[in-house]
Amino acid sequence: MVKIRLARGGAKKRPFYRIVAIDNRRQTNGRALEFLGTYDPKPENEVIQLNVAGIDAWLNKGAQLSPAVRSLLRRQRIAVPAPAAAEG
Repeated sequence: MVKIRLARGGAKKRPFYRIVAIDNRRQTNGRALEFLGTYDPKPENEVIQLNVAGIDAWLNKGAQLSPAVRSLLRRQRIAVPAPAAAEG
C-alpha cells in the first residue's frame, strides 16, 4: 500500500520535512515514489508547500494519508481558499 507521509531531513534540532508518496514497507527515509511538497516547522511563520494536484492523484489511486500530512493538507486548504466556480 502507498502512504503519503513525512520524511525528516535537516540538522539536529532543526527539522525539515518532505512530503512523499512511498510504499509503507519502506523505511521512513527510504526511496520515495514521488516528492509532493515540503514542510518547515521552525521559522516564525511555518512554511507549507504542497503539490495538491499530485496528492489528489495519489489519493485517487488508493494511497493513504498519514495523520500529520492530513493535518497539513487541511491547514493548507484553509489558508488558500479554493477558486470560485465560473458562472456562466
